Amino acid sequence: MERAVGTVVRGLRGPIVNEGDQLVDIIVDVVLNAAESEGYDIQEKDIIAITESVVARAQGNYATLDHIATDIKDKFKGETVGVIFPILSRNRFSNLLRGIARGTSKVVLMLSYPSDEVGNHLVSIDELDEKGINPWSDVLTEDTFREHFGYKVHPFTGVDYIEYYKELVQSEGADVEVIFSNQATSILSHTEHVLACDIHSRFRTKRLLTKAGAKTVLGLDDILSESIDGSGFNASYGLLGSNKATEETVKLFPDGAQPIVDGIQEKVKAATGKTIEVMIYGDGAFKDPVGQIWELADPVVSPAYTKGLEGTPNEIKLKYLADNNFSHLRGDELKAAISEHIMNKEDDLVGQMESQGTTPRRLTDLIGSLADLTSGSGDKGTPFVYIQGYFDNFTS
Repeated sequence: MERAVGTVVRGLRGPIVNEGDQLVDIIVDVVLNAAESEGYDIQEKDIIAITESVVARAQGNYATLDHIATDIKDKFKGETVGVIFPILSRNRFSNLLRGIARGTSKVVLMLSYPSDEVGNHLVSIDELDEKGINPWSDVLTEDTFREHFGYKVHPFTGVDYIEYYKELVQSEGADVEVIFSNQATSILSHTEHVLACDIHSRFRTKRLLTKAGAKTVLGLDDILSESIDGSGFNASYGLLGSNKATEETVKLFPDGAQPIVDGIQEKVKAATGKTIEVMIYGDGAFKDPVGQIWELADPVVSPAYTKGLEGTPNEIKLKYLADNNFSHLRGDELKAAISEHIMNKEDDLVGQMESQGTTPRRLTDLIGSLADLTSGSGDKGTPFVYIQGYFDNFTS
């Protein structure tokens, strides 16, 4: 009988993972038990995706605000720190800002506007137009910003992030000044010692500051890039991808996780004879069209994955074939012609009209987004996502 179902995605439940747990064994047990209890077979090229949170928990990859403060003190030598382009997030940045403030005597906080890097808005672009403000050239003080726009709260969180971030810095005993600019070099009028807190544009930001003569140029990826007094760390991303754990700690992005995904693949192969693909995922790479928030606050969607997930899809647009190549056919003839075309498609369809409109993104970004939307960010209790048929096509 012909298959009637393509890709199937299941959120899998498992035990609460704690520091020191043998994560490879736990996940293999979850995968095997779920297949048995739900009555499906493990197949070649199935995918198990694991949220980064449980990986970091098992690794014990945590740091305290004092660890952050120690690293800031060591690297900025007590100078006024320009903290530029942070995202507006209690979960992602509040504890980081407190740790930074704890490590210095003064912070000059420079916020991008009208929104942060991932789309959290301080004001709307229309309001800037009404006030005649050009966000690409105009630098605003806090007083100027308030004069134009008053006190505004985030529509989802109800937080005035300007006031909130100021209070966080002051609560750590540091002075704070707030300015607004989208030009990295604007900070140099206030301090020559800069911590770039942007995520995906950080390399450009650091390059521009260095070229402009800043004396200290670091990013969040340079803070806790190695252990401080026994803390957790991430050699590649530092504090990027971290989340608030408690009032005094942060959970860092998983570090050195490749052995975990390879180990899961090997153990499932030994148990079933099937080669599945494995990836660790954080934020998906998608945008909310209403709130205008781009979800990806992690430095990458997937910090570790097996080799079979490298690359991008190589797909043909079915409707293009139906509307163009085989527009004269119907029914079984049309189905047979399209199936044959797919089975004989080229290995690389880049630039071909028949692939136009397919998604030109990395497999890990697409699958990570699928997994993130499946597991959610709250209390679903499914930090493991099992995907079948992702690599199937119309002929499977």
